[in-house]
Amino acid sequence: MSAKHVAMLMGGFSSERPVSLSSGNACADALEAVGYRVTRVDVGRDIAGVLAALKPDVAFNALHGPFGEDGTIQGILEYLEIPYTHSGVLASALAMDKAQAKIVARAADIPVAEERVMNRFDFTSEHPIEPPYVVKPVREGSSFGVVIVREDQSHPPQVITSSEWRYGDRVMVERYVHGRELTCAVMGDVALGVTEVVPQGHAFYDYDSKYAKGGSKHVLPAQISPDVYQKIQALSLKAHQAIGCRGVSRSDFRYDDRFSQDGDLVWLEVNTQPGMTPTSLVPEMAEHAGYSFGEFLKWIVEDASCLR
Repeated sequence: MSAKHVAMLMGGFSSERPVSLSSGNACADALEAVGYRVTRVDVGRDIAGVLAALKPDVAFNALHGPFGEDGTIQGILEYLEIPYTHSGVLASALAMDKAQAKIVARAADIPVAEERVMNRFDFTSEHPIEPPYVVKPVREGSSFGVVIVREDQSHPPQVITSSEWRYGDRVMVERYVHGRELTCAVMGDVALGVTEVVPQGHAFYDYDSKYAKGGSKHVLPAQISPDVYQKIQALSLKAHQAIGCRGVSRSDFRYDDRFSQDGDLVWLEVNTQPGMTPTSLVPEMAEHAGYSFGEFLKWIVEDASCLR
């Protein structure tokens, strides 16, 4: 019986291209090691024709950011009837839009921080909400464009309205939550372990702390109370299901336990295309649950389908 042919979709043309190439190559190497036939596809505008000619059994979606994570490539794969990994068209588009995802999360009784969605050109000399707050592009990943405004800052960040800004005109202004960065992956219908991410030499879990070697310390299992640990797992599974995710997803949280053990726990977002680089969180969580990297990726490939 011939080996299943996997097209590794990677690269693309979003801001997260380098991350995607790193994820894709790591996954391709591991899948080849466990017996799959893998074709590495650096995704361009001609991807529909490339895949139609290639005729793979499965498309492993290792793309990150717009086009690869927002339902667009998923729609192409549905049209071509090629089974693919991770979430489908609707869940991908919904999760990529942070504002819309929070509407669904709030309706599902998942705790979120107060926010205001606005056009970046509507920023004036006055703060849109009381600082401290965070400004985020509505449709970006890997912390691109995230700006933290501290309590003592006298005016909104000028970069938001400058010509240097390249993350879209819709932004979300969200109450800043002090405290710890926690994250939890879901694999199918099971929540994996909870990791605390401790940035090393960075103000928050930004792009460099995510992907640079030594940029962050991962504490797994997170050193928090069992009640909070289990609550994060339950909320991660709830978010995964409410948004309609499939395969693997990862939910991110902030947890402020400065004044009590229960603290202030808020859900930030769900990532439908978690990174698979050597420094990524989800492969570590899968290993903690007993899956080698190859076994974990095999599960993802065998979970692939259309109409997700």
